[in-house]
Amino acid sequence: MAGVQDRVIVITGAGNGLGREYALALAAAGAKVVVNDLGGSRDGTGAGSAAADAVVADITGAGGTAVANYDSVATAAGGAAIVQTALDAFGRVDGVIANAGILRDRAFHKMTAEDWDAVLQVHLYGAFHTIHAAWPHLREQQHGRIVVATSTSGIFGNFGQANYGAAKGGMIGLINTLAIEGRKANILANAVAPMAATRMTEDVAPPEVLAALDPKHVAPVVGHLCTDELTESGSVFVVGGGRVYRVAQFQSKGVTFSDVPTIDEVGRRWNEISDLDGAEVGVNPVG
Repeated sequence: MAGVQDRVIVITGAGNGLGREYALALAAAGAKVVVNDLGGSRDGTGAGSAAADAVVADITGAGGTAVANYDSVATAAGGAAIVQTALDAFGRVDGVIANAGILRDRAFHKMTAEDWDAVLQVHLYGAFHTIHAAWPHLREQQHGRIVVATSTSGIFGNFGQANYGAAKGGMIGLINTLAIEGRKANILANAVAPMAATRMTEDVAPPEVLAALDPKHVAPVVGHLCTDELTESGSVFVVGGGRVYRVAQFQSKGVTFSDVPTIDEVGRRWNEISDLDGAEVGVNPVG
């Protein structure tokens, strides 16, 4: 039996919403789960153990295997402690789902440095700290699965979410490189942009939209991205309301100048440069 049977999966921010659904689904499929949650509010303030404990109780009550962790992903020490919980409880770590997040939405002209720092520390730095702590173990055992939570706000932008969008866009850059560096060690890294009704989105979309976005729809896709059979790496998937699709970077045919052009020459050919008719999937020209 393969899939995720007996694989040890760390899930950050798993006390509520999407993270909770990921933990329940993976445990039901036979994974051993580390349920990490700081237990704070939506803006990252406060802490508590009740959220993570409740998810662990649900899993063990249904016959699954899980342990709780309450460390913050926002520090290197916290990320290391989360992974250490997996090692102490189960002797290994096979995958990380970097799901933890907070919101500090504000129009850019009203955004403070504190709003910016707090969101990037939890989302982007949090992913780095946790994955970085697990990475040596994944390399040594020549197996690993990484899933990070990006967002359509990071892919396409969204008013009032410059901090959140920057963090989520950074997650895509992170998995693009992890996919390259992890390939020889059978470490696969992908990103999911969930669309779901949770406490993070309760005031972001109309009620009729949220009603169709049950977080349960996202969990099977995240679960698949943790399986032994997975071959996909370096990809981004938007998931919600029963729909799943891949998003990728494209590049236009562009223009090649034989000599250094003037500003006016660039302007005259701008439509050719920006025209996406006939565009192809983008590649790193120096990679």
